[in-house]
Amino acid sequence: MTRARAVSGGCINSATRVELDSGEVVFLKWKDGCPADFFLREAEGLEALSAGPLRVPELIGTSGASAPGPAWLALEYVAPGPPAGQYDELLGAGLAAIHEAPLGGDAFGWATDNYIGSLPQANGIATDWPFFWRDRRLIPQLAQARPTLDRRDLERFDVLLGRLDDLLATGQDQGSSLLHGDLWSGNVFAGPGGEPVLVDPSVYRGHNEVDLAMTELFGGFGPGFYEAYERVRPLRAGYAECRRHVYQLYPLLVHVNLFGGGYVDGLRRALAGALSAG
Repeated sequence: MTRARAVSGGCINSATRVELDSGEVVFLKWKDGCPADFFLREAEGLEALSAGPLRVPELIGTSGASAPGPAWLALEYVAPGPPAGQYDELLGAGLAAIHEAPLGGDAFGWATDNYIGSLPQANGIATDWPFFWRDRRLIPQLAQARPTLDRRDLERFDVLLGRLDDLLATGQDQGSSLLHGDLWSGNVFAGPGGEPVLVDPSVYRGHNEVDLAMTELFGGFGPGFYEAYERVRPLRAGYAECRRHVYQLYPLLVHVNLFGGGYVDGLRRALAGALSAG
């Protein structure tokens, strides 16, 4: 008999652990009323990340882009365990290796659009990183968040958008890396051997600092993670003072649009930090 037990799938999807008659254990998540390709795009992201050194759950199947009914994704079930003694260091070095891997060009974006949380994420290819961050990331989310923000917020965003060519010149210079795209502490966990496991990506090619800025937004990553990362890929001057704030604006706007005005104060702090450094 097949047995199922509800497990955490985050705040966006429903999820369950399914034990099949064969003994195989599957992680299944699904969502009603979402675009048909919702989990297909996630599956593509997992496949891209699986080429790196960090563990990614193996894909079993997905509903694809046109199947009727709820969209679904089936992955191997990776049982959580206590973090290994070098968990943070393994995660930091592994992420840096993913960011270091050659991608065959310096274009920014991805072959397909995908999703950040449940919101659409435009990935049209661009060769100009400040343009990509302004037009593919900030402007679409800002347009949706406008009713939640006040006039002063919007004026300050206008100033920031006009400065991005200068503020993000380092990203243009460093070129593109494969990004997880939604790397907060809820999207990485320790597997049964204590190893880091990456889940729920929103991948695209962009400046490596985007993933680092996301890890700092909500906490959960220890000092060893950042030290190990920088041993492989040192951060350039201006990240902590400026670019971190610029890159945190995108997930904060996403949170405003998904969950409401409780994130506006954090958004304003990040905007003030970006403008004060610029």
